[in-house]
Amino acid sequence: MIDDLWYKNSVFYCLSVGTFMDANGDGIGDFKGLLRRLDYLQGLGVTAIWLMPFQPSPHKDDGYDIADYYGVDPRYGSLGDFVEFTHGCRQRGMRVIIDLVVNHTSDQHPWFLDARSSPDSPYRDWYVWADKKPANAGKGMVFPGVQKSTWTRDKVAGAWFFHRFYDFQPDLNTSNPHVQAEILKIMGFWIQLGVSGFRMDAVPFVIATKGAKVGKPIEQYDMLRSFREFLQWRQGNAVILAEANVLPETDMEYFGDDGDRMHMMFNFFVNQNLFYALASADSRPLAKALQATKPRPATAQWGLFLRNHDELDLGRLTKAQRELVFEKFGPDKTMQLYDRGIRRRLAPMLGGDRRRLELAYSLMFTLPGTPVIRYGDEIAMGDNLDLPERNCARTPMQWSTEPQAGFTKSDRPCSPVIDVGPYGYEHVNVAKQRRDPNSMLNWTERVIRMRKEVPEVGWGDFKVIATRDPSVLVMRYDWRNNSVLFVHNLDEKPREVSFAVGLPGDAGKLLVNLLSEDHSRANERGKHTLVLEGYGYRWYRVGGLDYLLKRSDIDADAKGKTGHPA
Repeated sequence: MIDDLWYKNSVFYCLSVGTFMDANGDGIGDFKGLLRRLDYLQGLGVTAIWLMPFQPSPHKDDGYDIADYYGVDPRYGSLGDFVEFTHGCRQRGMRVIIDLVVNHTSDQHPWFLDARSSPDSPYRDWYVWADKKPANAGKGMVFPGVQKSTWTRDKVAGAWFFHRFYDFQPDLNTSNPHVQAEILKIMGFWIQLGVSGFRMDAVPFVIATKGAKVGKPIEQYDMLRSFREFLQWRQGNAVILAEANVLPETDMEYFGDDGDRMHMMFNFFVNQNLFYALASADSRPLAKALQATKPRPATAQWGLFLRNHDELDLGRLTKAQRELVFEKFGPDKTMQLYDRGIRRRLAPMLGGDRRRLELAYSLMFTLPGTPVIRYGDEIAMGDNLDLPERNCARTPMQWSTEPQAGFTKSDRPCSPVIDVGPYGYEHVNVAKQRRDPNSMLNWTERVIRMRKEVPEVGWGDFKVIATRDPSVLVMRYDWRNNSVLFVHNLDEKPREVSFAVGLPGDAGKLLVNLLSEDHSRANERGKHTLVLEGYGYRWYRVGGLDYLLKRSDIDADAKGKTGHPA
């Protein structure tokens, strides 16, 4: 059963094959290059790699406009290279999940080319058509300010087709049973080649009803159960991680009351309130968001993240909250996108402040769920705001001080490498940080190792412990008679905070620091008093009174036998 629920205490790492490592020198990352970097990812502590789209595509939307669901884009290699990659992951104890982009296809997909050719095409009903432009064509755009309509007239078809995203991405008619059967077939194909699951793109749109006469779309949640059942039949421990930016009151519709729908979902609601907490030094809205998203089936799990490959969506915050986050982290209009988000990477958003970066990642690793890291964030990579839309945060991985950051031998990389400013590859790269024991890379590796040693976060129940200081967030997790406790100071100024662990008897009198020797003993009233530096954090295991004494005996015994500390 534990293996079936491997995702409950895992560490995900998201990357794009095309911008990670180029082996053949053509300027584009490929599977052979990625295979060479698996030891790096294993050393970092990654347990699951999430691949962004790598299938054949015109690449008008960074590969999310797929033209063939059953292949590998030649620029990245072959199906054989993909299988070698999944085999290499399996050898190192890492799993692979891939993007499942089935809300829409490329307009160059053979299905769409056939569908537009004739009203009698067997693929005509695989897409959503209208004889005339629907009245609501100007509503519901995913990319406001860039996208002008959700309906486009196709001259070949002589009809209008629906597209929730760009006009070169016609929506599939996912209500069509033939389309649903094809989605299962796609999943089965990649499962057979070594994949352990899927990050399903735009799930609310996949399951929504579509058409010219649809005023308010209705979500067909039973579709999610069909996807889940298919995976259970094919490979019992395969998972679906859903991208669903929804309100907490609909969370259980996606998980299923019996845990029979999505295995995992990204917690966008907590993510947005987390950034508000970082901007305002006020933990209270974040605590409310954690409480609101607490209900979930025992087998379900949240995916916790800071930044991803899209913009930082702030649409669930109030206007005042959103404006404060814009002011603190993306004040210039060039840093904002789609009237709702910020298009920057985390390090420049936080001003390159190492203290704030550590605080942010400490929060991500200790909030309830499974952490998902974006490639390059382990070395605090920056962004290139000269690139359009979301491409600014999708620049090549910075491996060394070699030309093109060691990403490629070509002088024409697929995307410009960041080569100027404080985030240029000469200053920020893996090779340099490997040799520095105090680097962001080595800090991240240590924190990942410790995160895997506190399974209470992934498996247990949590409680936000009240303090009188809204700048300080204190959380305790309990699982199988073990407890851990985390304290975070969101303010730039030092704070003194007192609290009781809240466990009966002597259980909470000693807090053993997991990251340093700074342990804490409760006073006679059972309260702990901590002085936290600005942006400070503490990870504690709640130990019995004799925990440290036992540890001291073990250390002394080991020293006596070897002459050196254990």
